[in-house]
Amino acid sequence: MTELTERELAVLALEGAGWRTQGAKEQAVRERLGISATRYYQLLNGLLDRPEALEHSPVLINRLRRIRDARRAER
Repeated sequence: MTELTERELAVLALEGAGWRTQGAKEQAVRERLGISATRYYQLLNGLLDRPEALEHSPVLINRLRRIRDARRAER
């Protein structure tokens, strides 16, 4: 297994934080990571399938996997 990068850890930390509005989260993504919201969600989605991310943040990753699976089932 490979280690998570600093950026990947930062993505997990941002996703795990509580956000009152989507706009506040997207602003934090731009300010803290220097990437677009679209790129952020691409990185986050990729992390959901990584065992290293699951080991680092099991509750967060499992919650996000359930959400992703539910959305796929709706389609």
